[in-house]
Parts: sequence; C-alpha cells; structure tokens
Amino acid sequence: MSQTGLKVFDRTVQDTNEWLGELETNLHTEDRRRAYISLRSVLQALRDRLPPAEAVQLGAQLPMLLRGMYYEGWTAKGKPIKADREEFLERVAEGIVTSGPVEPAREARAVFAVLARRISSGEIQDVTGSLPPGLRELWEG
Repeated sequence: MSQTGLKVFDRTVQDTNEWLGELETNLHTEDRRRAYISLRSVLQALRDRLPPAEAVQLGAQLPMLLRGMYYEGWTAKGKPIKADREEFLERVAEGIVTSGPVEPAREARAVFAVLARRISSGEIQDVTGSLPPGLRELWEG
C-alpha cells in the first residue's frame, strides 16, 4: 500500500530511510534525528567545498528527498569555499546542533562511508579529486 499515493514519493522516503539507517549504524546511534542532522551538515559543508558543477553532479545522485535538503539555501555564487580540513570540520560542527558532544571528523567519515556505498564510484573519484589532501583523508579513514 502506498503511503503517499505516488510511487516516486514512496520510493524517495524509503531510500532516505535506508540512508539514515545506514548512517545510524555508522554513528553507533539509534537516533534518526541525529543521523539526519549529521547527514545534512556534512552534505551541505561538502556541497559548498566543491566546484559548482561537481556539487550538481553529486546532488543528481542523491535520493530526491535528500537532494532537496542538500540544495536548501545553496547558491553557486562564491563557490567553492576554499576550506581546509579544520575549516571544513568547523562548518560540520556548526551545523550539528545537539545537546551532546560533537566529533565532526567522526560525523564526516560516517557520512562519507554512506556516500561511498550509495554513489557511483566514478562520482566519488570526481568528488575526492576536487578536495585537498586533508579532506580526502576523511574519505579514506
């Protein structure tokens, strides 16, 4: 039975829940809201660090529901933001509003692991190739 009445919407809800479930596992949490907040923060920080054309190519491979979150508030003007590893991680931490401690490198690694499993390997190579070595290490770690 359809939850929304449209297969395309049901599919994106299902895909998004699969992504969040995988991220919950990576983060060792059962808090779906926390997984969403981490995913949002890391994806938006990554989006802003990528050249606009690369950000769009990555966004095209996200489930429709996550794609909307990814593009929320985005403009191509002034991008990419030339953030090094520490600046990138600061942006991630700023986006994670929580009552508990935040380990932005851990959050980034967990999200990048989900991306590596769910996005084409060619696109992952393009994304990581657009990043400085310090940020690239978060994908490898």
